[in-house]
Amino acid sequence: MANNRNYKQEYKTQVDRSEHENRMERQRARRKLDAKGVDRKGKDVAHVKALSKGGSNATGIKLESPSKNRSFKRNSDGSMK
Repeated sequence: MANNRNYKQEYKTQVDRSEHENRMERQRARRKLDAKGVDRKGKDVAHVKALSKGGSNATGIKLESPSKNRSFKRNSDGSMK
């Protein structure tokens, strides 16, 4: 028997961790490219300066392959270098 996910709790946790605003920023970046008519099939919308490092859509966005966008050097605690 599968356990049901508590989506309200997941959302609350995301807001508490300050992840919600970054998720919205990523969504706005994707919609911005979609509105321009950019074909982003098979690509990730990457921020030039990572959101975790203080970046935003204003600092620039670009299309990257998923393998390049999702692999970064890490510190021992798992955060980006």
